Amino acid sequence: MNEIDKECQKSGVLHGKYELGRLLGHGTFAKVYHARNLQNGKSVAMKVVGKEKVIKVGMMEQVKREISVMKKVKHPNIVELHEVLASKSKIYFAMELVRGGELFTKVSKGKLKEDAARAYFFQLISAIDFCHSRGVYHRDLKPENLLLDDDGNLKVTDFGLSAFTEHLNQDALLHTTCGTPAYVAPEVIGRKGYDGAKADIWSCGVILYVLLAGFLPFQDENLMAMYRKIYRGDFKCPPWFSAESRKLITRLLDPNPDTRITISSVMECPWLKRSVRKSIQEDEAVEDPECENAKSKKPPETLNAFHIISLSEGFDLSPLFEERRREERDELRFATTQSPNTVISKLEEVAAKAGKFNVKKGESMVILQGQECGRKGKLAIAAEIFAVTPSFLVVEVKKDHGDTLEYNQFCSNELRPALKDILWPAPADNSTPTPAGRLFSGLFN
Repeated sequence: MNEIDKECQKSGVLHGKYELGRLLGHGTFAKVYHARNLQNGKSVAMKVVGKEKVIKVGMMEQVKREISVMKKVKHPNIVELHEVLASKSKIYFAMELVRGGELFTKVSKGKLKEDAARAYFFQLISAIDFCHSRGVYHRDLKPENLLLDDDGNLKVTDFGLSAFTEHLNQDALLHTTCGTPAYVAPEVIGRKGYDGAKADIWSCGVILYVLLAGFLPFQDENLMAMYRKIYRGDFKCPPWFSAESRKLITRLLDPNPDTRITISSVMECPWLKRSVRKSIQEDEAVEDPECENAKSKKPPETLNAFHIISLSEGFDLSPLFEERRREERDELRFATTQSPNTVISKLEEVAAKAGKFNVKKGESMVILQGQECGRKGKLAIAAEIFAVTPSFLVVEVKKDHGDTLEYNQFCSNELRPALKDILWPAPADNSTPTPAGRLFSGLFN
């Protein structure tokens, strides 16, 4: 039993100030607990980071940087760091508890109405403008790093890859290539130095496109092909984009950083300043055929190293920087060297054998829609294919709707046995596992 668990068992109170509650999530370097501030009664998310593990992998400077950044950026649309406590072996982060999940979850169900997209984008731009005014550049903006609170307000999180103005080289540019491929600016890929503020603006443009379209502007199962599209600014706006939003996105996704719209100009954009007619909570994702077709036809998304690491429980780094709740984990993943078509055909076979699903499919997505009502309506299961390399895929299977017990029973009794012949083989127990073997052993178990 580690130090924090012993302290919880004895008194349940950390540093005489926080009453620690249930475990919300955990990863390789951190555990996240629900906690209550005994002085004011407010709930917080308490991250408990093991110093030894962080130092061992050379991440202590990254952790320190994130703490320094979050102390600088107090804003209504940024997850707040209340305070940092420490013991000999642990670091404790008392963070704002954000319960509404990721914006990515909402967008994954389909495009948003323009009013909702505008409201979220306004909150995002307000937060990033504030960061830039404090000399902070996020460098990894994407819907997965945008959380929603109980009232549906956006909260920017995960400053683990952020940079300060102090990190600029003599040429006044940043030079570290980082971020998520589909959201990264062309000048960042070019490795010739980049302006952190302009790179963040590009990422904001990709996010706005995703909110309005329901899919990415730049995508290709070949990473280099996707980078070529990003370099050229090669994207098309769907026909349902309004003329004003199309104009803004085109200026945000200008591949030339010198002519790309500035954040101050974005703040003055007429489209953004238009009043929102409906609240975010009332403006749910649109489920229309045009959107469904666009979403289902997207090719497999290429993952970066941080994505790959996060696919294994044993190597999950994300809880060090963002909250993770157990109840949000109605999902499983497996790796395969088979083609996307083979995976899709296999899933169709499973559905046909079960005899209780209708199948909707695209190039990288299969949805099994239950025909009969269970305890919580009709069970729906979504399987999405991601390309780690052109010949190595990861398939993520999620419960999209219905009863969790029914979903788990189907996965255990029907789905897993049927997919055994296409799974990427894990190394034998008596052998020395390769790095990839260590990464993927245990997936789908």
